[in-house]
Parts: sequence; structure tokens; C-alpha cells
Amino acid sequence: MTSRQSAMPSTMSSLASAEQLSYDQAALQADLGHRFGDPDLLRDATTHRSWCAENGGTSNERLEFLGDAVLGMVIADQLFGDHPGLSEGHLAMIRAAVVSAPALADVARGIRLGDSIRFGHGESTSGGSDKESILADALEAVIAAVHLDGGPEAAEALVRRLFGDRLVLAAVDPGIQDYKTRLQELAARESISTPRYVLTDEGPDHDKRFHAVVEVAGGSHGPATGTSRKRAEQAAARMAFDAIGGTTPPTACTPSTTADTPPTTSLEAT
Repeated sequence: MTSRQSAMPSTMSSLASAEQLSYDQAALQADLGHRFGDPDLLRDATTHRSWCAENGGTSNERLEFLGDAVLGMVIADQLFGDHPGLSEGHLAMIRAAVVSAPALADVARGIRLGDSIRFGHGESTSGGSDKESILADALEAVIAAVHLDGGPEAAEALVRRLFGDRLVLAAVDPGIQDYKTRLQELAARESISTPRYVLTDEGPDHDKRFHAVVEVAGGSHGPATGTSRKRAEQAAARMAFDAIGGTTPPTACTPSTTADTPPTTSLEAT
């Protein structure tokens, strides 16, 4: 009797600890391409303040502060090196487009970051895992965690990998900001369904073509074709954005286009 009673607190403590660490860090580390020597850094980076209010611990807010600076530095350094002919004002416009909250949230969705964030009950049930501001802040916190765990080189490699295509798009035309982000913002503003992308591909690995259709507001837009998944999705998002935004009459399915035909738009020239 005595031995069983004495074992209970230890067992309860173990269960509480397991509950706190129940989310799967391994999947996120795989998506990041970085294996943490100190997993506590990743845990803190993916802990929302609502979790701490209910369970204690450290939220990701301090890491977010550092990650914002690391992200800005890496993006500025790459833009400065890649575009020696651009003015300071033009470089600033590109950087602002790439590190905007909608753009950061879209990158976060691409690595399924929302699935790994720990929330308090209220935030969890109100859709916190897909909120733009929460995802953007968490992504900056994760960048800081990689910086602290693996050093500046690891953080730089992560940022360049996650943001490389966006830098290309924004450098061609900062106003693009990227059509996936603009479509997401439009959907939120008009209180319509979140865009859903359906992707297919064809051809050999060395010459693969991707076809994307985006489903939003009760209609399908596409297919759009590109030499990468992101380019195809961007082209499909542009078709949907133009249709819903009023420049093209909305239809059940807008005509197909390609993201790799140069002439008329800056997006298609990338």
C-alpha cells in the first residue's frame, strides 16, 4: 500500500511531463532541415503565450524578437548581394514584401508549423494554429531557435531555403508580394473560404511540369502550369485573385495559364 502510494506522484508527474511534450518535434525538424542539439529551444519557439498562461513555462516571444532581426539581416544581405544595381528604396520594398506577416504565415503553413505550436485551450479551439499573426511570430521564433542552436550559418541556410523563391518573385516586382498571399488576404477580407491548392505533375525528374488549381469562394481557378510547385501555385493564385478581385468575371473554372511564359506579367517572367 505504502509503496503504491509513494509511486503515484512520480507517475502523475511523468504523465504531466509527457502531456507538455506530446507534440511531434521530429516532423518539424525534418521540414526545417535542422536537427536540434537542444530540443528545448524548439519547444520554446513553438510555445504560444496562451499555453504558458495555463501551464507555465516560456513562450516564444523573446525568440520572436531575435528571429525578426536574424530574418531581416539574412534577407537584406541576400538582396544586397544579388541586386547591386537596385536603389536603397527598391531593396527596402522587396524586403518589406518578403517579410510581411501574410508572407511569413504562408511560409509557416508550407512547413506545417501550426501543427507543432502549443496553445492554451481557448486559443486552440479558436483556430490559433492558422492565425496569420501567430504563424508569422512562430516562424520568426523558430528561425531564432535555429540561430541559437546551430549558429548564424544554420539560420542563414534555413532562411535562404524557405524564402528563396519569394525573393525571386519580389525582386521582379515588389508589388506582387506573391499572389498566394494576396489571395489569402482577399479571402480573409471578404470572409470567404480559405484557398485550397490541388497540385499534379508530369514528366521526368529533370524536366517536370507542375499543374495547380486553386479552389476558393465556391469556384476553381486553373489549371496553371509552372516548372516548380510554387510557380504553378502562384500562377493559379493570380488567376483566382484577378477573378475574385474584379478584374476578371468569376466563373466555375477560369482558363488555364502558365507561370513560365515570359511576356506580359512580372510573375510569369520568373
